[in-house]
Amino acid sequence: MEAIVMNETLQAMLQIAGQEHVSKGLETIVETENRYLRDLKINLGNALSYSTLSKKESYLLALSVAINEKNKLAIDSFTKLAINESATEAEIAETYACVSLLNANNVLYRFRHFTKKDVYQNSPAGIKMSIMMNPVFGKEFFELMSLAVSALNGCELCVNAHEASLLKLGTSENRIFDAIKLTAIVRSFTSIQF
Repeated sequence: MEAIVMNETLQAMLQIAGQEHVSKGLETIVETENRYLRDLKINLGNALSYSTLSKKESYLLALSVAINEKNKLAIDSFTKLAINESATEAEIAETYACVSLLNANNVLYRFRHFTKKDVYQNSPAGIKMSIMMNPVFGKEFFELMSLAVSALNGCELCVNAHEASLLKLGTSENRIFDAIKLTAIVRSFTSIQF
């Protein structure tokens, strides 16, 4: 009986995530511990259904997490799900570009924050960021994705800067927090999708 429930839970979770294959990490959890599998299915389903984010936005944010975490299974799945919600090739490409740019910025600004030396604080970053000026999916969503990736990468300065930008753009704190919760849950999912 327990195996049937577990298999139904796994199938439901794979459907939520748009995946067809079970990774080694998920297979290990299925074989040994099903309580967490149920939690993960519920968490993932909830995170991809927040009312403050459209389905397309949810899948693009999830894709940014998958890209950042270099998880091919999740990248493929969330790309398909985003496209099914009318994401364009330009929006998919911009998701990759945003993750790439934020990885550079997060390293630099974390270094500045950690060292707290004026010489580094006052030196030009030298990183071109023209994509941030006129993003394909709009300034607000680009900032939201930038915040999510910065939170993933643990860059306090970037998190604070992007959150402040979002508030100035009129984004609600509920939308911001939902985006971060989605990011956290998708990261937990990608961590076992290896």
